[in-house]
Amino acid sequence: MAIIWRHSALAHRHAEIGGELEDWNGMGTAWFYDHTPERAKADYEAIRTKAGLMDVSGLKKCHVTGADAAYVIDRCTTRNVEKIAPGRAVYAAMLNSQGKFIDDCVIYHLAVNSWMVVIGTGTGMESLTSVAAGKNCTVLFDDDLHDMSLQGPVSVDLLATEVAGIRDLAYFGIMQTRLYGRDVMISRTGYTGERGYEIFCRAKDAVHLWDSILEAGKGMGVRPVQFSTLDLLRTESYLLFYPGDNSETYPFEDEPCGDTLWELGLEFTVSPGKIGFIGAENHYSSKGKERFKIYGVKLEGTVAADEGAQLLQDGKKVGDVTFGMYSDVNGHNVGIARMPVAAATPGTALTVRNADGTEIKAIASDMPFYDLDKSIRTAKG
Repeated sequence: MAIIWRHSALAHRHAEIGGELEDWNGMGTAWFYDHTPERAKADYEAIRTKAGLMDVSGLKKCHVTGADAAYVIDRCTTRNVEKIAPGRAVYAAMLNSQGKFIDDCVIYHLAVNSWMVVIGTGTGMESLTSVAAGKNCTVLFDDDLHDMSLQGPVSVDLLATEVAGIRDLAYFGIMQTRLYGRDVMISRTGYTGERGYEIFCRAKDAVHLWDSILEAGKGMGVRPVQFSTLDLLRTESYLLFYPGDNSETYPFEDEPCGDTLWELGLEFTVSPGKIGFIGAENHYSSKGKERFKIYGVKLEGTVAADEGAQLLQDGKKVGDVTFGMYSDVNGHNVGIARMPVAAATPGTALTVRNADGTEIKAIASDMPFYDLDKSIRTAKG
């Protein structure tokens, strides 16, 4: 049984529109406003064509400060921290000593000796605090800091009415500003594969900002979006979710859970030539020894793959579809899958078997399926 020990200041706003607060990272989160396919479709299409606002305050926000702050983050993550200028952020992975993925994060360089690391649902925060012990460094978990994600093509137009210079904020850039009369930090980040922004604020300002954004964006088609919409958006954008795509959910038959970055396709998160991070030696030595690959599948027709659908090759189960989705907007039926290395080649013939026994022809495919060159999420102006 999940124990919800964290509270979002927006919980009552979610409840007012039917939100069912379920555990995510210890916080009651509005996974659904209702369970109808119509709601899911409308929320997905809002972000792909207009904009949607969701509460992602369940992410773990950690301030890392002090003379040794950069060292601690450098040790715990796969990125070369010295390359991150103040006012910039970067996506990174975190590994254990065996070189296996334990969490992902976004590293924000706020000022000299002042950083924020926003961590997912794994054990990244424990890694940070462990390395920081005995160093000239403080790691402060900040649950007063709330995080709203405004994603979609009109998000910049909405913010531009209030925030001078927002159009000039580069992808993974940060700005400290005011929005609707409240102090905020806005970063050009998100988890949707769309142009979007995350708005960090104090808990006491969260409701005012939530209401103001939705009121100002009403005529632009901006709407509150249920958290589960992220699964649809991330699937076609090749954005993994821990532990949903990992061996913690799809365990190996004969060995402990734990996936390498090579298997997950996250090796790009390691800065070129970087050594000294936790698990570095085992990470590099595991190259070419992949036991499986995270790879895409394209399905025929419009029936989406179930979460956890079986992946067959020549009638034999060889893997799993971790999440699938059909998009009217983009005209594709796609999924993220765990499959044998040999099958992870474009055009490999496969079959997806859903829980009800339905079998759907499919082929292996490169990812992402949407915004292949990242020109949408990185657009300027």
